[in-house]
This record gives sequence, structure tokens and C-alpha cells, in this order.
Amino acid sequence: MVTESTPWTQTEFEQLDLGDARLNKRARLLMERMAADPTASVPQAGHGWGETIAAYRFFDNEKVQWHAILEPHWQQTQKRMQTHQVVLCLQDTTELDFNGQDALGLGPLTYEAQRGMFVHPTYAVTPQREPLGILDAWMWAREKKDDSGRRGGPKESLRWIEGYERIAEMAPDMRSTRLVYVADREADLMALMERADALGNPADWLVRAAHNRSLPEGDKLWERATHDEAVGEIAFPMAARQGVKARTVRQRLWLQRVQLPASKSKSVAATCLVAREFDAPAGVKPIEWRLLTNRTATTLDEAAELIEWYRARWEIEILFNVLKNGCQVEELQLGTIERLERALALFLVVAWRVTYLMRLGRTCPDLDARLFFDPDEIRAAYLLTKTPRSVQPKLNEVLRLVARLGGFLARKGDGEPGAETIWKGLTKVHIAAQTMRLLRDDGDADTSV
Repeated sequence: MVTESTPWTQTEFEQLDLGDARLNKRARLLMERMAADPTASVPQAGHGWGETIAAYRFFDNEKVQWHAILEPHWQQTQKRMQTHQVVLCLQDTTELDFNGQDALGLGPLTYEAQRGMFVHPTYAVTPQREPLGILDAWMWAREKKDDSGRRGGPKESLRWIEGYERIAEMAPDMRSTRLVYVADREADLMALMERADALGNPADWLVRAAHNRSLPEGDKLWERATHDEAVGEIAFPMAARQGVKARTVRQRLWLQRVQLPASKSKSVAATCLVAREFDAPAGVKPIEWRLLTNRTATTLDEAAELIEWYRARWEIEILFNVLKNGCQVEELQLGTIERLERALALFLVVAWRVTYLMRLGRTCPDLDARLFFDPDEIRAAYLLTKTPRSVQPKLNEVLRLVARLGGFLARKGDGEPGAETIWKGLTKVHIAAQTMRLLRDDGDADTSV
């Protein structure tokens, strides 16, 4: 367990092995610097020119493989998973736009003229949305289309199938934990469902349907699913987002077990769940989800559980938001895709840590803050907010102070802080903590609260 004198990276990267003790030490130090100030550039994160040069040398080292950087975090994530009965393994892809940079190895994005790369992680969270960590990742750049309009390289849809296979490989070592693969419409692939079926469904899968398939009986999937009476109704709060007001969503749910046509005249058994909003506010498009899963579900409670699992998929969008806007990875100027991959391996863990702190502050508010922040960071949070320091500061208390520095108002009706105010606040806390260390090293005034 992390203690007041042990940086969290020592535990999270305990098994790090880059083939050289100096490289291991450099990787841990880079992680500490980046996590302390997620928005900082590489030169800003380093303590002096020497650290900055060492960081660039690390990213340029061809002996360092990006997956080797992530390997110890993957192991720690699996340890955390084993303490839960159900773990949702979220998958999605985000594109990183490095347009205007001359980095070698980049390729076209959604718009052919843009240049960048893609990142596709597997993100483990609990049904209560506590982020447990990154389980796996794919990074790649697309090849340009040839004169005939075809694009070379591996078929990108394979990442969804390989992602399931990776989760299935873990299942035998987690017999007390149910693993659930959760993905959006891009994962509505018969090849994925067939592969899971061939493996015996060691991990459950839950994907949003994109195709209204023709069924063996001659009718269509979505019409069949809603032919009978709804199994019941649910309601849940939907938080406000840009341009969308917060509201309560009410949905009717339908369940139908079906046989989906597969290759070679075979079929795959699946449950189709349709969740359709009713009484939506005027001018608002009703929310309708059509989900497919290997799990058998016949009751309202079972259907509601599946909806909650699918709604938790939003956590990977939060991870991408922190990665892009908090860590500002699209501003990295490292010259080659290989260097970018090494940096992204570190920043993926940093993004997880920000979301981990955010969720843990809500679910386990009374944890000792010293398990997550060093003494100077805690002192800085109290000093900068002009708040009397607690004798035994709790995680939620310190997080709210950090978030206040990032713009969180902390009014009675404001709820708990989000990831953005936390990463912005961490930047100010980092600067203040660093100043206190320099003053102490210089023998200056007492920096205690």
C-alpha cells in the first residue's frame, strides 16, 4: 500500500522492467511529474533542463517498448479486478489529431487530409463506475488510400475481436469475477459474437446494435424485439452536457431471445434489449438504445442491470477527455509515432489516475488523503484555499480543495467535482508544492500549515 513516504508510482509500477534500472527509474519519475501536473508540457513537467533532456532521451530510446511501459499497470489493474464480483471491460477508439506536425509515421484520420493516429484501450471499471485501470491498448496509424481508393494495413475491425480475446484469456484466472465486454455500435460484428461463442463465452459481451438483422423466421431483429409487451419501465438521471440540460430519462424496456444468423448457416444465441424513452421534453430527441448480449435476461431487474452496465460505457469517454484535454497529448511534438506511443503509454496511466481519484473521492471519501497525495501537495491545497488543515485529512476533503483551485465552486448544490476541475487544480497544487520544497531545501521559512 502507498504510504506518506512512498510515491504511488512505486506501487503501480513495482513490476516495471525495461531492461535497465535507470530506464525504470526514469519512467517512474516521468509518471510522477506528469500525474502531478497533467496539463504541463514535457519541458514544464521536468524539474530543470537536465530532467527535460532525460525525458526526451527516454522517448527516443528504441529499446523501450510502449507495451512494456504499460505492462506493470496492466498487472495492477488485474489485481484490482479480482476484488470485485463484476468488472466491465469497456472498449472504444479515439483519434489523436497531430495535423500540422511533421512527425514520421502518422496517417490519415476520419478526414483524409488530417494526420494523426488512433488509440483503442480496454478500460476496466466496476458497475459503480470506479476506474480500475487500463487492461490493454492498440495504437496505430492508417495507411493512405491507393489510386483505387483502397487502404492497406490490417483490418481495423480486428481490434474489437482481439480485444474480446484478451479479456477471455484473463477469465480463467478470475473465477470469482464476472468479466463483461462492453462496446458501442462499431463492435456490432457477427465475427466478434461467433468468436465469443466458439470460446464458450468465458467473458460476457454487451454491445449496442447497429444492424437491424434479418432473422431466420423472415422478420427483422428490432421489430421482433418490441413485438410483445414491455417488461417494465426504468428512470435514471442524465447529467447536463454541452448544449444539453440535465433531466430524468424514463424508458420502457423490451427483451427478446433470438438466434442471429451467422456464417456457414450457423446462428448465435443472443438477447436483444430495446430501451425506448417516453415523455421526453419538447424539442428533445428521445433516447433509444438497442443492445445485444449473450446473457439470458427475462426480467425487469435483469434488463435494468444491463442498461446500467451500458451506461457505464461513458467512463471511457471521460478517460479520452482527460487524455486529450487534461493531458493535452495532441500538443506533443516528439517527431515520430514511436516516440508518441511511449509518451501515450505514460499518459494513459495519468488519465486513469485522474479519473480514479475523481471516482474514489465519491465512493470512498474517508480514505486517508496521504495514500494519494504527498505531504507538500496536501499542505498546498489547504494553503491556496486558505482552509485550516485537518489533523487527518480525508481524500474527498483534499480533492474538493484541489478542485476549487480548478474552478469548482463547492456550493451546497454543486455535487462532487468532475475530472476537469481536478486536473486544473492539480496544476496549481503542483506548482505550490514544488515551491515549498525549494524553500525548504534553501533553508527558508517554515512551510507547514
